[in-house]
Amino acid sequence: MHPTNEYIRNITRRHFFTSGANVLGAAAFGSLLGGEAQAGKTGINAALPETHFPAKAKNVIYLHMVGGPSQLDLFDYKPKMQEFYDKDLPDSVRKGQRLTTMTSGQARFPIAPTKYKFAQHGKCGMWLSELLPWKAKMADDMCFIRSMHTEAINHEPAITYMQTGNQVTGRPCLGAWASYGLGSLNQNLPTFVVLVAVPTNQEQVQAISARLWQSGYLSGEHAGVSFRAKGDPILYINNPPGVSSDIRRKTLDGLKKLNELSQQATGDPETTTRIQQYEMAFRMQASVPELTDLTKEDAKTIEMYGPDAKKAGSFANSVLMARRMVERGVRFVQIYHNNWDTHGNVKGRLPDQCRDVDQPCYALVQDLKRKGLLDSTLIIWGGEFGRTIYSQGGLTKDNYGRDHHPRNFTMWMAGGGAKGGTIYGETDDFSYNIVKDPCHVHDFHATILNLLGIDHEKFSYKYQGLDQRLTGVEPAKVIKELVA
Repeated sequence: MHPTNEYIRNITRRHFFTSGANVLGAAAFGSLLGGEAQAGKTGINAALPETHFPAKAKNVIYLHMVGGPSQLDLFDYKPKMQEFYDKDLPDSVRKGQRLTTMTSGQARFPIAPTKYKFAQHGKCGMWLSELLPWKAKMADDMCFIRSMHTEAINHEPAITYMQTGNQVTGRPCLGAWASYGLGSLNQNLPTFVVLVAVPTNQEQVQAISARLWQSGYLSGEHAGVSFRAKGDPILYINNPPGVSSDIRRKTLDGLKKLNELSQQATGDPETTTRIQQYEMAFRMQASVPELTDLTKEDAKTIEMYGPDAKKAGSFANSVLMARRMVERGVRFVQIYHNNWDTHGNVKGRLPDQCRDVDQPCYALVQDLKRKGLLDSTLIIWGGEFGRTIYSQGGLTKDNYGRDHHPRNFTMWMAGGGAKGGTIYGETDDFSYNIVKDPCHVHDFHATILNLLGIDHEKFSYKYQGLDQRLTGVEPAKVIKELVA
């Protein structure tokens, strides 16, 4: 972007957003302006931005299972594999496909059938593992995609790909795109919030970082705001001892004037972001304590989310907080739950992982439904890839491990216009290759944007001479079968 245009964009976002393809940004900015008059004490902005077409969802809760959940042990039932126990994976199935360095040196690739029982549930007849008894109760509320696939085979590029649409870091994540295109629904809370839940079992926790919720080449205001698991949700949200709100306000006013002078002199976009962050932090001093106070939640609701609902940092507590955030107008909530990288000890780890998330996910769907928010809130659940049918390391009928498998994996959605009771995509008997209705990462992103009322081909940001898109430059399509 030419420096003059960059300067104009940061003097008045309206000038920039109303030129070219960035109509959603203009609408988002308009919603912010219109919302200030309506905000009142709660800060909630009832106005919705104009989108490419009517949106089915206005909020998103994205539950990312870091490490790659095993579709074979949870969703993709393959009873025929019991006959193949400890037999080698046929070359006709593998087809020379890429392996990780963790198993590429194995002398053989023995088939490891799941040790868990499966049963069909709901009118849709979805096969679900015995590890997911709560999800079994709401099978018809969920939209299952069994044919997700990606080119990434290792964690960092795979998670980055799933979150940003590109394996290379530095791009805006999905939450940042939603913030940029749709704007805020509450002036007193961030548009995009991130929670990192602490798993009960921490046998093999993957490293994740703020790169996953960054704004990339978008303005810094669109980056996710991370809420901490313990202590104050946000560092320095409270005034230091002896500093009153009046003093804090005067200090911020002085800083704002200095930053505005700097902005007028340099046109630096980060200066604008800094001004906005200071102001948001001041407003959050009143809104965050109310948001995180669970004492007003009734006992029945707390019980529904499970025994860890009041345990700060737990997955149950995180999804309950997500519901409260959506209720108060937070546009996009991203929750990460770690330790799904089951290279070994599936018997010891997978039950713990499922206990952490199963009941809380059920409670989240029911709670949103009870409050009339499910139709407008899209819930997304899944990891960055799946797991192999062959075992990594030692194999017994009672225990085994599985390597990374990008060729196919399962994700699910609920609410927000997703078509409940849908089972999309099929894999072969080994859950190794897709045989019907593939869904690529870019197709998945295009579908999510569609549910938010956004045409992914028209939603772009000019950077380094290119019209950058979440879905990239290669063809991507909306999976219409997933849309209600």
